[in-house]
Amino acid sequence: MVLTARPGPALPRLKFELKMPTVREVVEVKAPADRIWAVVHEDPTNAPKWSTNLERVDRRDKKPHGKGSRYRYHILLPGGLKTNIEVETRVYTKPKKCSGVFTDGPLKGTWSYTYMEKGEKTVLVYEMDFELGGFLRFAAGMLAKQYADGIHSNLQLLKKYVESGKGPKAAKA
Repeated sequence: MVLTARPGPALPRLKFELKMPTVREVVEVKAPADRIWAVVHEDPTNAPKWSTNLERVDRRDKKPHGKGSRYRYHILLPGGLKTNIEVETRVYTKPKKCSGVFTDGPLKGTWSYTYMEKGEKTVLVYEMDFELGGFLRFAAGMLAKQYADGIHSNLQLLKKYVESGKGPKAAKA
């Protein structure tokens, strides 16, 4: 959104650009990309095992994991509040990139996971452009930072979970 002030005799032309908050987190995991992919994208209902703020994940369709898959995430917020977020996968390029959009709930925007193998390790990049809506928009400044901190923490937990051998193994090709 771009806001422009009308110039006048004492007012120069001002331009304010309001951008959606962006979260970008990077974690290096000692595992192949397809192993991390199996945990994150092929076993999403077990994400609460490596996520501190997630109560549960529900499949919203009967489609196989991939483009068009939909999930509902039951999120635990500070202060004992709860909310639901629904996502739809738009890109599913195994084991390189999975991305999509928020389709329902207080978040509007996009999310993505990108995987880059470097020898015995994989660099996982999570990115999200979002706007808080509903009752959360009133606490947007505070919650945006807490949400970003939560994503950082959860990626560290994912790293520990995968490196300890927990979760599904990558499917044999």
